[in-house]
Amino acid sequence: MARIVEAKKPIIHRDVKSSNILLTESMRAKVADFGFARLGDQDSDKTHISTKVKGTVGYLDPEYMKTYQLTPKSDVYSFGVLLLEIMTCRRPLELNRHVDERVTLRWAFRNYNEGNVAEMLDPLMNEAVNEEILLKMFGLAIDCAGPMRSDRPDMKTVGEQLWGIRMDYLRRGRRQ
Repeated sequence: MARIVEAKKPIIHRDVKSSNILLTESMRAKVADFGFARLGDQDSDKTHISTKVKGTVGYLDPEYMKTYQLTPKSDVYSFGVLLLEIMTCRRPLELNRHVDERVTLRWAFRNYNEGNVAEMLDPLMNEAVNEEILLKMFGLAIDCAGPMRSDRPDMKTVGEQLWGIRMDYLRRGRRQ
């Protein structure tokens, strides 16, 4: 993701979601389906692209939906939702859940702020988790999916943080 956003002509995907991330045989993630993508212009003074809202409900940047202003941080928001989906094994919207738990992002923000991070984790992953790494991953997802785009990291920073978390994981081992 960082590569397409940081390119000379950055691409804003507009539909980052789990079904648009493909895995190779070696488990390397590849971004797919650029049907809604827009080309940005890194060399100009433009901070956004004004455009009709496109994307998938649950992954859409709330500021993009309100202002019709698309920025690379719109994809950062969607990526944060995707990280939460991977770690919790919950779709962004789950209408079959209790009303307080239907919007996974709200549920995750509440649990994160209350310190209930371990309870959010997909139960199938619970045995193989280092709590410090888990806290960093949820913190990154929450930062990416923040309601204000000005508070979100850029995708390059997200990539660097993910790499740092990976290195911590490899140094410390799976459990602590």
